Amino acid sequence: MSYNTLTEMFIDVVKQHGARTALMTKVKGQYEGFTYEEFGRRVRNFALGLAALGIEKGDRVALFSENRPEWAITDLACLSLGATPCPIYPTLTESQIKYILADSESKCVVASKKEFVDKILKMKDNIKPLKHIIAMEPVAASADLIQFSEAMEKGRKFGEKHPDYYDNATKNVADKDLAGLIYTSGTTGNPKGVMLSHKNIMSNVLAGLNVLSVSCEDVWLSFLPLCHVFERMAGHFCAITKGCTIAYAESIDTVAQNLLEVRPTIMTSVPRLFEKIYSRVISNAEAGGTLKKKIFYWALGTGEKYNAATKAGKVTGGLKFKYNLANKLVFSKLQERTGGRIRFFISGGGPLPKEIGEFFYSAGIKVLEGYGLTESSPVISVNHLDNFKFGSVGLNLPGQEVKIADDGEILTRGPHVMQGYFKQPEATKEVLDADGWLHTGDIGFIDEDEFLTITDRKKNLIVTSGGKNVAPQPMENALLTSQYIQQVMILGDSKKFISALIVPDFGMLEKYANEHNIPYSNMDDLVSKDEIYRVVEKEVDRLLVNFARFEKVKKFLLLSKEFTIEDGELTPTLKVKRKVVLDKYKDQIDKLYKE
Repeated sequence: MSYNTLTEMFIDVVKQHGARTALMTKVKGQYEGFTYEEFGRRVRNFALGLAALGIEKGDRVALFSENRPEWAITDLACLSLGATPCPIYPTLTESQIKYILADSESKCVVASKKEFVDKILKMKDNIKPLKHIIAMEPVAASADLIQFSEAMEKGRKFGEKHPDYYDNATKNVADKDLAGLIYTSGTTGNPKGVMLSHKNIMSNVLAGLNVLSVSCEDVWLSFLPLCHVFERMAGHFCAITKGCTIAYAESIDTVAQNLLEVRPTIMTSVPRLFEKIYSRVISNAEAGGTLKKKIFYWALGTGEKYNAATKAGKVTGGLKFKYNLANKLVFSKLQERTGGRIRFFISGGGPLPKEIGEFFYSAGIKVLEGYGLTESSPVISVNHLDNFKFGSVGLNLPGQEVKIADDGEILTRGPHVMQGYFKQPEATKEVLDADGWLHTGDIGFIDEDEFLTITDRKKNLIVTSGGKNVAPQPMENALLTSQYIQQVMILGDSKKFISALIVPDFGMLEKYANEHNIPYSNMDDLVSKDEIYRVVEKEVDRLLVNFARFEKVKKFLLLSKEFTIEDGELTPTLKVKRKVVLDKYKDQIDKLYKE
């Protein structure tokens, strides 16, 4: 299996897997799907509809939508014409959307619902290149608007008049053509448009499939934003390349329910999902009676022993019996919550705490952590099904190089590395050197078995006033394993000691307060209680016991509100925007260090 372009791949997959179910979505409370043959027909008609509107090779088409079949159809239709899809996160502010549309010089926006369409209509006159708005869902007709179904019909008629147009257009797509202009969700300043070619993404897809076992029998549940290159590469292109079925989750909030309905075999996710499941399971075990708690921790210990023995090829009959019992009593319940058919999860977009990876593995669920960035299409490394190390981000993909610079920065080179930042040659030179090495901005090391481990972001390293270098990420990962801690940000740059902002698990705090007769009127009141502070302080001390003295958290603030995308404190991939949070809580932080 080898393809030069994503377009070539899609046409071949439609021929091979025409009768198989391609995409599924919820319609009136039930999942319904259509075949690859129908997928190919819709892509062709929509591509011709775009052509009828004047979209040509090299033009940019913005995609402003949540995950749904029309997103996939639009993406592949653009690629068929040699046009460049430009995805826009639904969570961005109007000023950010306006900047991306203007900077990308998009000629057309394909938007999903009325709320999104209205935003685009409001700014359309101020964006000169923008000529067309296509609405996926039916909205009131206007001169500036075309319905998705109308564009498909235009394409069908255009195809009747120009029967060779689509085939000629697809044959004209080259591997160097841009397959995506993806604006990074930078934590400061305007986002930069990352230029990824067909070769960049296709090489990354094929390298990924080379090391992960995927077949046309697999079913993927897609819930991470397709606007993010991780989901687009893995849960979209990897799945399509193998002729898999993709089911779209209704929203992030319905993932737990959709897992039970779709019963996927593979799913990509960010660590936050696994942290939440882990926290809930531990909380339930702790809340149970003495016997239930004892059985749970016995099962966990048995799972660890069984996995270690399996790896060493020394599983005894007694251990196998104990593991089967642990599976029946404890693990099967967790497996059922994921639908009961998961072969593996792929975790990316942020660090997965080692303890959480080990926990899921003990419970019979493999979470394969990988690593990459938008500029590398995105995957640089990933753990394999039969060769993995928790706490590491795996082995680099075949055909790609990885090395560590003198200052510890991770560098990568190969066909996956971007073409550069759109219209920003100076910014491109800052990260892409003359020898083709991409400077990732991440600090890490490669061990004796060739596994890559990330220790932190280069720019996140904290230097205390005493000159000590502190990497916040390992500390944050350790603290996130507490059932009482939901989000955390380590502080201390140029300060005498390390401190933290902690967003507690409000449900667990309320439970604790009720059980210990601690009165409170609201969350602000609850987090200000000395008894509550001491509960979290005990967790912080326990979880950081193995860190150096200068890395210990001396003081922390308990926050009464979680960090959110809507408030600008998180990127769309749920990474904390450190500068935004520091600015927001500046007064409280200053007070913390003065006391």
